[in-house]
Formats: sequence, C-alpha cells, structure tokens
Amino acid sequence: MMNAYLRNSLYILSFTPAVAVVLGNLNGGVFTLTNFIYSLVCLGLVEWITPASSSPHHTPKQDFMPKLILLLHVPAQLLALCSLFYGIYIQSISGYWILTAAFSTGLNSGSSAIVVSHELIHCKDKIEQWFGKFLLFTAGNVYFFIEHLKVHHKWVGTDKDHATAKYGESLYQFFIRSVKGQTIGAFNMETTRLKALNKPAISFANFVVVQIALQIIVAILILFIAGPLFLLAWLIQCLVANFLLEYVNYIQHYGLMRNEKQRVTEEYSWESNQFVSRFVLVDLSRHADHHYYASKPYHTLVGYEASPKLPSGYAGLFFIAAVPFLWKKVMHGRIRKLKQSGLTAYEIELRE
Repeated sequence: MMNAYLRNSLYILSFTPAVAVVLGNLNGGVFTLTNFIYSLVCLGLVEWITPASSSPHHTPKQDFMPKLILLLHVPAQLLALCSLFYGIYIQSISGYWILTAAFSTGLNSGSSAIVVSHELIHCKDKIEQWFGKFLLFTAGNVYFFIEHLKVHHKWVGTDKDHATAKYGESLYQFFIRSVKGQTIGAFNMETTRLKALNKPAISFANFVVVQIALQIIVAILILFIAGPLFLLAWLIQCLVANFLLEYVNYIQHYGLMRNEKQRVTEEYSWESNQFVSRFVLVDLSRHADHHYYASKPYHTLVGYEASPKLPSGYAGLFFIAAVPFLWKKVMHGRIRKLKQSGLTAYEIELRE
C-alpha cells in the first residue's frame, strides 16, 4: 500500500508547469519562455529518453491525495493567470514578451487546467463538476463539457465524433474542423434538450450560449478596465490552451475508426505509459482505459496490452504532430501494422 501512496504523490508533478509560468511571468523578459522551454522542450526530450512507467493495478481508495491534487489546480490556474496580468501591469512583461508570456501561460491552461477539468467533469459530485467547468472557462472553452461527455464518449472513432482525427488529416485541419464541429454540435445538442422542455434555444438555459456570453463579458471587462494589451494576452492564452486541447484529441484517436455498432473497447485509443505524460498530465495518456471505463478516477487507470501504443508521450510528440509529413512518417507505419494484424478496430482506408 505504501508504494501506491508514494506513486499517487508523484501527481504533484502536474503543478510544475504552473510554477514555471508564475516564475517566468514575475521575472519577465526572456524568462516568460520558461514554461515553453520546460513543457515542450525539456519534458519532450525526457519523454523520448525515459522508459515507459508501469504501476500496480491496485490503489488505496481512501487516499485523499489524488482528489486534493485536482482541486488545488483551481487556485494554481488562477495564480498563473494573475501572474500574467500582474507582470504586464508592473511592466516586467512588455513589448513582444507579452506574446511569449501569454503563450507560456496558455500552455499551462491547456496542459494543466483543461486536463484537470477533463477529470473533474467526469465526477458525479456537482461541486467538483462545477470546478471542472470553471477551469474550462478560464481557458476560454465553451464546448468541451457538452461534447466530451455526451458525444465523444459515445461516438469516438466514428464520423459522428468531431474529436476523432481521421487518417491523413493534419493537426491544423483537425483543429479547425474539431473546434467548429464541437461548438456547433454542443449548441445543437443544447437546443434539442431545451426544445424537449419547451424552452427557447437562445436563452440562459443553454449552456453554450451562457459560456459564450460570459466569455464576451470577460473580454469587454478586461478591455475597458485593463486595456488592449491585457485582452490580447487573455485571447492568446485561450487560443493556445484550446489548440493544445485539440492536439491531445488529435493524437489520442488518430486514424482509429470503428463501425457505429461496434462497442468501444481498449483498441480505439492510442496509449502511452511514459512517465511525464502519466504524472504531469494526471494519467491522461492512459486514455484507452478511460474510454473503456469512463467513470474510473485517473489514478486507478491501467494500461492494456491490446491498446495501440504511441511512440512517445504527449510532450514528446508535439513538434512531430506539428509537422504533418513527420507525423505521417511516424504514425502511418504503425497504423498499417495494426491493419495487418487483423483487428477489426482499424477499419480504415489507407490513403497517402
């Protein structure tokens, strides 16, 4: 049991991007690149040179650490955002360093706030779920809560799921298609729900409408109270955070398609057991088990031998996914092997 407790304490590493952001923003200048260098360069290199990290399948249910870590990400996210605005206010962040500071802060919003929100919105407790929605709001996301829970988990790997990347699709094509499709899909789903209740679609009963309205209000308040530079920083961090979210969606299911009548199993998600992706991203990389059993807490997720394996972790693959021909070179051979293995999960048409 002691090993399990110690293992769970490793999830404290998930706060390191926020620490890098705060230190970078408070020092300003070139230090605003701290989280960019830490999260995408340093952690990316570590992912390639360290072996996969397996762990026991059992975990103490009475351990409070995993839940506490999730909840502490709420003040950590607020501190990261405040450090961005404070750095601009005291002018330790000025000129083009505002762009780098906003980018680094957005990386934290995408790799920490949205990742943790993903775990919290799956919780049955309404307060914990609210914190998950709040974290999404701080990252400027208006669709994930609806689409992920009601569409993605049901239709993953099919054409009905906008968050499943198709074989041959670039990260940039996917980003535009996914954000557009999920936003419209979430709005339509709320419209259908309200119609059944005899309520108007454009109202404050519509979750998407409320989120968009609140985002506009926040943007206006930032503009008139703080000024255009603060608004620019806010918008950039939101854009980066959501791009990172869609990057994760992109690599989690790339090219893995199924028939709508087939049950979702551990074969429809790419998995990684790399140490960084496991403990810095609160086991988001054990995505196959999450889709197999969506209600399982992150620290109880396990790896499956039958799940397709990514060549590295999430940090290690970012720059590869960002270059379409490199991504295809790395991934298409793996998909061909899966196709040749005869598994029905990979009913894809292999086109170059």
